[in-house]
Parts: sequence; C-alpha cells; structure tokens
Amino acid sequence: MSDRGCRGSGFAGPQASPPGGDAAGGAAGTICHMNIIILGAGRVGESVAESLVSEQNDITVIDLDPTRLRALEDKLDLRGVVGNGIQPSVLRDAGAKDADMVIACAAMDETNLVTCKVAHDVFNVPTTIARLRSPEFSEGDELLSQTGFSVNHVLCPEESVTRYIRQLISYPEALQVLEFADGRASLIAVRANHGGALVGHTIGEFRERYTRCEMRVVALYRLDTEMEATPSTRILAGDEIFVLADTDKIREVLSAIHNIDKPVQRVMIAGGGKVGLRLARSLAGQCEVKLLERDKKRCEYLASQLPSSTLILQGDGADEDLLDEENVGQMDMFLALTSDDEDNIMSAMLAKRLGARRVMALINRRAYADMMQGSTIDIAISPAQAVIGELLTHIRRGDVAAVHSLRRGAAEAFEGIARGDVKTSKLVGRRIEELKLPKGARIGALVRGEGRNSAVLMPHHDLLIEDGDHLILFIPHKRLVREVEKLFQVSATFFG
Repeated sequence: MSDRGCRGSGFAGPQASPPGGDAAGGAAGTICHMNIIILGAGRVGESVAESLVSEQNDITVIDLDPTRLRALEDKLDLRGVVGNGIQPSVLRDAGAKDADMVIACAAMDETNLVTCKVAHDVFNVPTTIARLRSPEFSEGDELLSQTGFSVNHVLCPEESVTRYIRQLISYPEALQVLEFADGRASLIAVRANHGGALVGHTIGEFRERYTRCEMRVVALYRLDTEMEATPSTRILAGDEIFVLADTDKIREVLSAIHNIDKPVQRVMIAGGGKVGLRLARSLAGQCEVKLLERDKKRCEYLASQLPSSTLILQGDGADEDLLDEENVGQMDMFLALTSDDEDNIMSAMLAKRLGARRVMALINRRAYADMMQGSTIDIAISPAQAVIGELLTHIRRGDVAAVHSLRRGAAEAFEGIARGDVKTSKLVGRRIEELKLPKGARIGALVRGEGRNSAVLMPHHDLLIEDGDHLILFIPHKRLVREVEKLFQVSATFFG
C-alpha cells in the first residue's frame, strides 16, 4: 500500500428514495403551456431551463448574479429576475401569483426549502420541487409536507447520478440502462461491436435467431443519425441500438447483442466529492474500490465514512505515476467524478491509455459531453441529464409514470398509463395497429398487471390495450411530446 493511502473505518448513510408522484396538470383537459419559476441559474438550473423552454413553457429564472441571468436570457427564451428567491417580493416580481410550479435548485438546501415554503404559503403555487443534496431529506418525509416546508417533490442530482452509474456497473456492456413499471421492463442502449452476434444481420434475422429473448429494437443510431429500425434494417459495427425487454431477460439480451464482459470487480474512482462518496458507499462489499482525492482533510473525512475495505488515496486522478503505481490497468472500471470537467476528461483518457477496461467521466458542459461520448472515454455522464427525466415526470400531463431523457436530451423514453374505456380513452379498447401515434413515436413494450403478477408484452399489431396497462414509448423528437401526452388524457366524462 502506498504511504498516501488510508482505509475507511465506518459505513453510514441510507440511499435517498427516488422522486415520484403525480404529474402536474392532471389527467383531463387541454394541453397548454405552464408558468414555471426556476430558482438558481447554475449548471442544474440552466439545464432545467433549457429543457423546459424547448417545450414552450413560460420560464422565469431567479438568481443573484445579473451577469449570469443576462447570458441565459441571450441564450434562451426566458425572463430573468435578479434577487433572493426566499424573499416574497422577488417571487412576486417573478410572477409567483400566477405560477404553476416553482423549481428551487439553488446551491444551498436551506434556500431551496424556504423558497418552496414561501411559494406555497404566500402565493399558493400548486407544485413545488426542491433540489436537496442532504440525504436526510427524502420525498414523503413529514418535514417536507404541507405543514412543513411544503415540498411536493425532491430532486437530488448526486443521487440520480449515483443510481445511473450503479446500473452501468451492473451491466458493463451497456451505454445506458433505464427501468420502467417498477423495474419490470428495461430499456438498454448498446453499441454493436465488431464480432458481436448482431453485426451484419438484419433486425428481423436477429429476432428469429433469438426467439427465447422477446425484445423490441425501438431505435438505431448510426454516426449520430437515427436510422429506421425495421426488420430489414442491417446492423453495422458502431451502431447504437436501443432495446426494450423484460428486466429479467436483460442479461440474455445483452449476451445476444454484445460480447459479454466479465462482471465489474475492481473499481477506481477519481474524486471524493458527494457523488464519489455515495458511489463508494454503495459499492462497499460488492467491488474492490480505490478512491483518489486531492484534499487531505477530505481524505480524512472519507476514511471516517467508508468501510476499511475501501482504499482511500490522497492524490490527483491525472497523475500518471500514481495511476500506474495503483495498477489502473487492472481496473474493470475507472470513474472520473471530480467537479472539474477538464480534469475528468484528462484522467479518464489517461486511465484508458494505461489499460483500464472501461472508463467513464462526469462532464457538466454539454458541448464537452457530446464531443467525448464514444471517444476514448466509453461513457460521458451528464449530471443534468440524469436528473432531467425525474423532473419531466412531474411536468408531463396525462397519467405519466416515468420519463427518461435520451441522446443527451434530444429524445425521450416515456411511460404512460392507459386509463378509462373505449369511449373516454384514445388507447383503451384499441389494438396497437389502431393507435394514432405521432410520426416517429413508437411503442416498445407494454406492462400489464401489478407486482409479481405483471407481464411484459411486446407490442404486436393485434394486441388489445386494457385499462391500467403501462405503455412504454420511444419519442425521437421532443416536439412530439405534447401529441403523445394527449393520448394518455381521458375525456372529462371519466370518473374512474
């Protein structure tokens, strides 16, 4: 062991529960824009604003920095208000009296909590969402109820990123793994590699060859361009494929598409911040973990929070000698998770050159993430995109159970629940072939039933949709979202 290393001496901290709840806007009524106030123009606030502006919502952003607000106003179609969001006068100037939602994502938990309380109690804002870093605040807590801080939904980007990374560690062949219907169905993104069973075959041939794994290829991208995913489409090496299947069959599906990698057993993490600590905690007892952190005091804190099996090293993730000394070439996974994009890119590229089997980098700047994805760096992780899906679930109209952002925000995977009957619903009582989906949108799978009695069904043309079915759709362009939402809205005569 290096003289820079020390071992953790304890394990603490429950995982925060994921956000949930009803979508804003209700199930009935016409599609209309929302008036949304966003507190905080930092990285998360800017990404949230960018995503919501693109859906024709009226957005107002509050921040103390006028220069940052001016840059946002120049870049996006929104209004900026300079001030402190906890002050009623500032919220009033931002239009809180007519707001449908307040999303508080300032840097401090305290600011976000108080802003939600003021928005609810003073201005009767119907929906409040708070970004909370502390694991001691979780959705559903009495402290966040209407008699407490009046927070309807909790967003924790650090927890979202940790969950996202854990899935990628569980399925190292995948580029993205997303779950639907309480985990019954999964959407996986995989790159077709040379020598893989899928390369050189059409989608139809592939289905015939692997009939034991019922799956649906919902999208295919070649050189960042979407290709039509029909039975006659031939897969080429380098293609990015999105497949929906029963979660219990995911490993079989992956083995059919991709040369199976060995399980991840050795992990090196560069960066002992909130994400690095959460991830190291969650991997304790499952993987051999080495954690690199520059700051000596932070190393001491990490040692007090992590079990003795975690090796904590004081050092720089971009230090070639340190990485070589700590055998980065023998690592199954190297993760660069500091707060500096450039450092993460450099250390991940260095780790790959030194022999790490798979490398990931946390990259906040969208331009950097787009540029690095699929390069020397296997996966560029965007914190904002990891949390946007959870936020969009609360924005969507109709009976929406889950939304996941794909292709760095360009596309979406959407889970909606069919409600009503043949008279009140555009879905219930109709066969798949009868549905009037917007051009380009497609159903990937249908989940029927609850819990252990549920079944994942492939969307064959004659499959009849029943009340309560969960439909999982791939939406290639965000401009189609409103039309898809309309399908899940029941008429005003429905009282179920």
